[in-house]
Amino acid sequence: MPGPAQHARRRAPARTPTRTPARPSARTPVRIPARRRPGDVLAGIGALVLLLALVGGVPYALLTFVGPPVGPELLDLDLLTTRVGPSTITALLILFVWLAWLQLFACVLVEVYAGVRRVGMPARVPLSGGTQLLANKLVTAALVLFTASAAVAPIARLAGPPPTIPPVTAVAFTAPVVEQQVVDNHRTKKVYVVQPPHGRHHESLWEIAEKCLGDGRRYPEIFRLNQHKEQPDGTRLRMADLIRPGWVLDMPDDARNTHLVPAGQARAQTLQEHPGLPKKDRAAEERVHGVERKADGGADNQRGSDDQRDDRRKTERGSGDRTATDQRADQPTDQLADQQAGGSALLDFLSGASLAAAGLLALLAVRRREQLWRRLTGHRVARPQGDAADAEVALRLGADKPGARVLDLGLRLLGAELGAQGRTPPTVYAAHLSARSLDLWIHPPDEHPPAPWIADDGGQVWRLPAHEGRLLEDPRGGAPYPGLVSIGTDRSGRVLVDLEAAQGLINIRGPQTTAALAALAVELATNRWSDRMRITLVGFGEELTAIAPDRVRAVGGLAEVLPELEAGAAPRREVLTGRITGRPGVAHYLLSAVAPSHDEARRLALLARNDSAGYVVAGDVPHATWTWEITEDGLAKLPELGFEVKAQLLPRRHYRALVDLFRTADRLDGEPIPGPEPLADLRPPAVEIRILGPVEVAGAPPLEEGRLALAAELLVYLATHPGGVHPVVLGGVLWPRGVQPMVRDATIARVAAWLGHDHLRADASGRLSLGPGVRTDWALFRELVRRSHRDRLAGAVLLEKALGLVRGPLLAGRPPGRYAWLAADALEYDVVAEVADAAHRLCEIRLTEGEPDAAIAAVRAALLLATDDESLWRDLLRAAHATGDLARLRAVIEGLTRRAAGGLAAETEALIDELLPSWRVHLVRESTA
Repeated sequence: MPGPAQHARRRAPARTPTRTPARPSARTPVRIPARRRPGDVLAGIGALVLLLALVGGVPYALLTFVGPPVGPELLDLDLLTTRVGPSTITALLILFVWLAWLQLFACVLVEVYAGVRRVGMPARVPLSGGTQLLANKLVTAALVLFTASAAVAPIARLAGPPPTIPPVTAVAFTAPVVEQQVVDNHRTKKVYVVQPPHGRHHESLWEIAEKCLGDGRRYPEIFRLNQHKEQPDGTRLRMADLIRPGWVLDMPDDARNTHLVPAGQARAQTLQEHPGLPKKDRAAEERVHGVERKADGGADNQRGSDDQRDDRRKTERGSGDRTATDQRADQPTDQLADQQAGGSALLDFLSGASLAAAGLLALLAVRRREQLWRRLTGHRVARPQGDAADAEVALRLGADKPGARVLDLGLRLLGAELGAQGRTPPTVYAAHLSARSLDLWIHPPDEHPPAPWIADDGGQVWRLPAHEGRLLEDPRGGAPYPGLVSIGTDRSGRVLVDLEAAQGLINIRGPQTTAALAALAVELATNRWSDRMRITLVGFGEELTAIAPDRVRAVGGLAEVLPELEAGAAPRREVLTGRITGRPGVAHYLLSAVAPSHDEARRLALLARNDSAGYVVAGDVPHATWTWEITEDGLAKLPELGFEVKAQLLPRRHYRALVDLFRTADRLDGEPIPGPEPLADLRPPAVEIRILGPVEVAGAPPLEEGRLALAAELLVYLATHPGGVHPVVLGGVLWPRGVQPMVRDATIARVAAWLGHDHLRADASGRLSLGPGVRTDWALFRELVRRSHRDRLAGAVLLEKALGLVRGPLLAGRPPGRYAWLAADALEYDVVAEVADAAHRLCEIRLTEGEPDAAIAAVRAALLLATDDESLWRDLLRAAHATGDLARLRAVIEGLTRRAAGGLAAETEALIDELLPSWRVHLVRESTA
């Protein structure tokens, strides 16, 4: 659950836990401790004695009492032609006993070798499932006597479910309520029952303190009152960052929104009698106090009653086509809400795939940059529409760029350090990424990971704390674990498994198999923690090749790829070693939505056991190492590893939206930019909203910092949609995950009171717009550029004034999670194109006038905002060349080549060759110096 520090943000410093709680929450893997306890020692001695008896005593007894494996009766050649007697049958039984012992002996050798030498997960002895499992348990117990970290093949167990708590209405407002009356004369106390999560929102001590004590900073009082006290599920509060639904918390005497219970009442009885929140005067509480405190931008976490949640579902659909706002404003509210339904379904799936979203956005940025290379003057690059635009909104909301960076740099650093120490990387069969840390579940256990990684649970877990991950520098070394991919999320973070670690087939089954395979494919194809990769999709996903054609291919059946896979199989250990020593091969993963035939399944099973690749196959597949079930309600169950999580899925509509998004980014035709509405008055306005750089609202009175970000976004949206916006649409824009109408309306009222009712007004239909005394620097920029076309004598001066308004990237420094609506709006595309075009015109004018320094200044101003527009860099090259200063020209070329790590446009390279033919030689010398 999110900790109070996460809710505090600027109000209180974050606290990083140093260890995991003693008992995990439901559906969280439990890791086997590796300490030598008295029970472990006794079990180890017993296992060692039993192993010695089985390995040495059994053959001694057989030789002493029954004879060698092959008796004289079996060596008689007449055995095949004569009648079989009792002595022959006895000899055959003796042979079978010897063979069974030999199988057990082989299993023990394999397990001992794997545990002592730490070569990875134990090899499989053919036809020895139960026997090898017995040997595994005996060897694991015995090796505990000799080392604290020799546990073989750690097994994740699934914790039991928490007590069932009826769903209740969550009220996140602070207000006085009428407390429950004491029905007798016994001593009483105030308690609060932690409620189940609603969607992605979990309660925290900070929020409970804010709700019940009026100040979130008082959460330590609640923590101290309940620390180490046993809860109804048998666990105890040990860290302020971790509370669970169903816990009964003692509260200070001045707490509100609490239950009044006898002081000696057991917590389990309290939970049974009071599973929900106090109901008395709840409506009055919301009406009087709730709005004032939740309108500051945190209201996207608000959850209300069932009726209020229905309203939220209507209002959260605001990520459709924003350009239609003016035309829709006169429609009834319910029709507006229904027309915004396109984005909500996409939001649930795509924003939840946080690592895949980060990879997709990074790849999309590369495509957009290539679009800008060929943008025509007066045109913006093609922008997505409909589901494709909603998909990008969801990606921007959900992308976990910091998490993807920690995963990438942390794994590369781990591989580089292990390679430098001459150590073989362990098998990582699963990982857990949360706000606190990156955890790797490894085999064999090792208590000595390279710094800054630390060991936990006897070396079965290697952990990279989040604060250490944020300090990691640029990547070095290869990617040791490219097959790590998300299967879903639990209460505290994201769960990943390594497809290669199965060392066999992974059988996926269930009603949503293809959606799960598509989600795997997208994350594998776009992740940062891999180098060279090939993904083969069988029976699905032909459209997904548009996202990463250099990595993804689609075929119709397994017969098309099996011969190639068998010919290119490579041992896993050699591949792992090569990845950390600078000899990376091509990681290969096969995802099949087609059930294999019996012969194909056999060939795949043999291939998967000996190859470093990962194989995920649908259908009823024998010989599978892991079985991965996707249930109808969207859970992913992997019993071999003990996982049951909310599955990461990508249904057909969603990946079609992604495909359309990337196909739009490949279009080179562009779209004409609509002309601006003329401005009659260029005098400074009463209020100016500046968006050509960091967001600023000039001319308005001061506003509390915690409310300013939301108020500024509201004003930016209204200012850039001058035709008016209905409150329902505005609610969907500002709170794409949903908001109660009362919170939305209170926010609008607060901003109107802050700005002045003359500056924020509503017409008869309720449509909101800004008054004539409010203007953006963007509107002024467009008017100056428009006038520069009409007045050629003053054109250069007007263009200089326009470019002087640019202070940095559009809406620079905006808070994470805000302004996601830009993905579905024309504003971002128009600003980049028009600023670049204005700078290009002014550069041409100044070069014609023989003023290259002024031309350079014009281009530099535009590059503050439109950094990736390569036409600007070509203008800068021409202007630098016009100065006659070769050193200056080389500096521009070096800056351009550093930014264009993925390559330059052909037109740019041709221009550099023309201006400075020797530029490649200088670059080679500097790179080798």
